[in-house]
Amino acid sequence: MNNPLLTTWETPYGLPPFNLIKAEHYAPAFETVMAEHRAEIETIANNLDRPTFENTVAALDRSGQGFERVAGVFLNLTASETSDALQTAERDLMPVLATHQNWLSLHEGLFKRLDSLHAKRANLGLKPEELRLLERVHLDFVLAGAKLTGEARLRYAAITEQLAGLYTTFSQAVLGDEAAFSLVLASQADQAGLPEFVLDAAKSVAAEKGIDGQVINLSPSLVEPFLTYSTRRDLREQVWRAFKARGETCPERDTRKVAADIIRLRAELARLMGYKTYADYALVDRMAKVPAAVDSLLLRVWEPAKARAAREQADLEQLAADEGFKGPIQGWDWHHYAEKVRQRRYALDEAELKPYFQLDRMTDAMFDAASRLYGVAFKEIKGVPLHHPDARLFEVQDATNGGIVGIFIADSFARPTKRGGAWMSEFRNQSRNRGGKYAYPIVINNNNFAKAPAGKPTLLSLDEVRTLFHEFGHGLHGLLSNVTFGRLAGTSVLRDFVELPSQINEHWALAPEVLKKHAIHAKTGAAISDELIRKIKDSEHFNQGFLTVAYTSCALVDMALHSLPNPESLDLGAFEAAECQRLGVPTAVGLRHRLPHFRHLFADSGYAAGYYVYLWAEVLDADGFEAFEASGDVFNPELAAKFKRFVLSAGNTLDPAEAFRSFRGRDPEVAALLRARGLA
Repeated sequence: MNNPLLTTWETPYGLPPFNLIKAEHYAPAFETVMAEHRAEIETIANNLDRPTFENTVAALDRSGQGFERVAGVFLNLTASETSDALQTAERDLMPVLATHQNWLSLHEGLFKRLDSLHAKRANLGLKPEELRLLERVHLDFVLAGAKLTGEARLRYAAITEQLAGLYTTFSQAVLGDEAAFSLVLASQADQAGLPEFVLDAAKSVAAEKGIDGQVINLSPSLVEPFLTYSTRRDLREQVWRAFKARGETCPERDTRKVAADIIRLRAELARLMGYKTYADYALVDRMAKVPAAVDSLLLRVWEPAKARAAREQADLEQLAADEGFKGPIQGWDWHHYAEKVRQRRYALDEAELKPYFQLDRMTDAMFDAASRLYGVAFKEIKGVPLHHPDARLFEVQDATNGGIVGIFIADSFARPTKRGGAWMSEFRNQSRNRGGKYAYPIVINNNNFAKAPAGKPTLLSLDEVRTLFHEFGHGLHGLLSNVTFGRLAGTSVLRDFVELPSQINEHWALAPEVLKKHAIHAKTGAAISDELIRKIKDSEHFNQGFLTVAYTSCALVDMALHSLPNPESLDLGAFEAAECQRLGVPTAVGLRHRLPHFRHLFADSGYAAGYYVYLWAEVLDADGFEAFEASGDVFNPELAAKFKRFVLSAGNTLDPAEAFRSFRGRDPEVAALLRARGLA
């Protein structure tokens, strides 16, 4: 079989040949590239020359390029354009990939060479980036069990391989629940209160499902506006309950036992590594370092957020009572009445705003802001085969010399074959150590916006505009990376630092200079007015109690769950209920992500004992953006140059605290976060 994954990719920019790749190509391709990778590692480990940075650390950084190339395609497509055949391949192959990673991380000969270099690192005369790479790679191996021996070593490998399978099971089950739900708006009565943009999006969903009419699915970009505008309380409750019950709707897709097994295995792994809990283990390589530091930040925000949410709920219930509604509001009521309060208080209607936020124009806006800040230009290239017809490809060019900085792919729309949420990933990261034709990265942003019918522009909410800019902040972190070694490139930074570029980039989404140029009404062609911009600014703290409680409660539950020293008898549902009661989570607010569908925690290990990182990074981003505001120019070129140099381009070549100080001139202050959320 001629396997396109194993050929030289004679494609534009060295892109994967998406139009040729089939699910059956992955297993034989992985078999080949893993064998090649193992041979490369054995060559490094068995080198008879004494260990040096070049023949061990740099060589390790160069190794496995074939494996990374195949894995990059596989992992991206299983998330953004899956199929029954690809899901089967994913279930089969994820434990195999974990076995390969364990073989590498637990390779005694390789670690012996790394360990000997690490022990004498201060006397090797290494450049700062070389020293950073050695220290990072050594820590990677230590945290992956390289110092374990005997039965503990074997058990570590078995646990990680079992976890890989459980992550896949969890993720596919949640996706299955999301794909299975459909609320058909069969009559005019079912459509009551819904504005045109919601009906347009529902029509697109119906078309995807082969249904004539309008359908509400469980994409957040459709769920939230439905809950906001539908005057059918019974239908709002139906959608809300289905959205909250993902992962526990039917026995064959019930994730609760899967998640409990994941927690038990993580706790055992942490004990093998010498830590009391998984939270202690996970935080070793984060800025926070210890669970107490996380709890300190979360609890500083928690009580003010609850108090604000209580005031917000009272306002909503007063308005509901004025309209004749009896009884306390529930989760399926909050968005509906919050929008009414916002309209009354700020004369600001989301339906009035939305026509100004056309996806194509907001994409131009984020490119324009990046150009002004960081000296890059974006040129769309059409006709290049990508993984889905909706995806768009852009050359990212140096605005000074026209050279290619990287390739950016925008995959913006929700579909049944794509997991929920929004994320950035790469098909190739930036590196000058890999050799070959391409040193620049290929970055992709995945969003899940509700697509408008053909001939109509896709319109975004304010939150979706922020999400667009947020993911592009991650994209810029990957695109503007300028380091030597791939292990240190782009977003390969500590988890509680990685959200700084994304979250600070959100601030430029609603900058008046950006809005006046790019927020153009879809029907009238008029630019957004100064009055509407003022209303947006005046309402920026509206509903922050709800939003902060919904997020922070998840972060607190995550830390409590991963702080269990021995969760052998864990009942996931009972634990969630008990924690919500202990924390005093308002029933009408609830958790933003309930545990049975909490992908951040259970689809992989990246955010396990780490959902707090968004708030941690918000301390950095709020304080950092205040510097731009204080300068009188949110596009201040001197500050932008510092941010690009010390954060976006530096990757993991600098300690994150040092990187922030180099940009800001001092350590961050938590007060900036409280001001930004209106909780000060």
